[in-house]
Amino acid sequence: MSDEILKQDCQCPCGHTKFTIQGKPISRAFCHCTICQEFNHAAYADVTIFLSKDVLLHDEKCVNFSAYKKPPAVQRGKCSKCDKPAIERFDLPLLPSLTIIPSGNIPAGPFLPESSAHIFYHRRLADISDELPKYSGFLKSQVVFNAKLMPNLFRRLVGW
Repeated sequence: MSDEILKQDCQCPCGHTKFTIQGKPISRAFCHCTICQEFNHAAYADVTIFLSKDVLLHDEKCVNFSAYKKPPAVQRGKCSKCDKPAIERFDLPLLPSLTIIPSGNIPAGPFLPESSAHIFYHRRLADISDELPKYSGFLKSQVVFNAKLMPNLFRRLVGW
């Protein structure tokens, strides 16, 4: 995957909220936490994570951002027209800003990697029959999420 071809236009389900991805994805996972269930109105969230500098939201006014939990490390954004998940921003001290995109908003291709795991599986609404590892419990899910995220994030930051 060369950097020359890494640019893709994406959008929310109704097409009102548009954004462009201009860099490699960091990670993809299925999250079964209750916040993701509420935000997505679904049994789990299928999300792909990017460096925020690699995602250009065309019009900020197209998205209504809100925090579902304090401290508000994640600002979850829904399209102002269809009220579907569009884009999320994840900011923690000492780390680069990340953007979380519902994987359904990304057309298949180099920006849609295979998912790596199911996290917060203890909150699942139904069993999932796939070969991906499934992690239950808050602490274990957080540790696994970070263990999968950090090496990929580091590789992206240093250009590997």
